[in-house]
Amino acid sequence: MRKAVAITHVPFEDLGSLEDELQRAGYEITYVDACSGDVDAISESNPDLLVVMGGPIGVYEREAYPFLSGEVELLRSRLDAKRPTIGICLGAQLIAAAAGADVYPGRAGKEIGWGPIHAGAQAALYPEFAALLSPGVRVLHWHGDTFDLPAGAHHLAATTAYANQAFAIGNHTLGLQFHAEVTVQGVERWYVGHACELGSAQISVQRLREEGRRCAPALRPAAQHFWRGWLSRL
Repeated sequence: MRKAVAITHVPFEDLGSLEDELQRAGYEITYVDACSGDVDAISESNPDLLVVMGGPIGVYEREAYPFLSGEVELLRSRLDAKRPTIGICLGAQLIAAAAGADVYPGRAGKEIGWGPIHAGAQAALYPEFAALLSPGVRVLHWHGDTFDLPAGAHHLAATTAYANQAFAIGNHTLGLQFHAEVTVQGVERWYVGHACELGSAQISVQRLREEGRRCAPALRPAAQHFWRGWLSRL
C-alpha cells in the first residue's frame, strides 16, 4: 500500500475531501503535527505522497516558528527528487519558498470567503483543473500572505485580488493557495479556530457560514474530479 503523510499546523485544517480520495486511490494516511511532530523523520520514511496543509502563520516567521525551516528543507529535497507533493495555503507558500520564490504579506489585504478562481496561463496543461474553474464553483479563500510564482512552475489560477492562486511543477508538485478540500461540516471548526482573526478583520461568521452552506456542496464534486485527476498523474 502506498504511503501518504499529511503535515498539519492546526488540527482543524485537515485533508477534508482529499482524505476520501487518497483512501480510494489506495493510500495509507498518516498525520504529522508540524508544531510538535518529527518533520525530519519524514525525509527518512520518504512517503509516496506528502501533503502540507494550511495554518495561520507566515513562511517568513521562521525565527518564531523554527519548524518552518525544517519543512522548507524537506520540501526542497522532494522538489529536487521530483517526489509527489501537494501544498495547500501555507503549504503552497512553503513549496514556493522551497523552490526559491519570495513569500510575503499580500498588498490587497486578507482574502477570506468563498469566490471563484480564474484560469492561469498554463491551466489547460492540466485538464482536471477545469472542474474547479467551472461556472458556479466557488472555493474557500483564507489567507493574507501571497507568493511569487516559482521559476519553471505552471500558472494554474488567479483571483482579482491575487494573481498566484495555484501552480504545478511537472506532474509531481502542486500548490493551491485556496482551499478545495473543505466540506460543510469540516469548515465549522474553522470558525472557532480562527475566531480571533475573523473578529479582528470584522468578518461575519454568520455570513461565512451561509456562503459555505451554499457553495461547499457544489465544490465537493468538482474537487473530487480534480483530486482524482491529479492523483492519477502520480
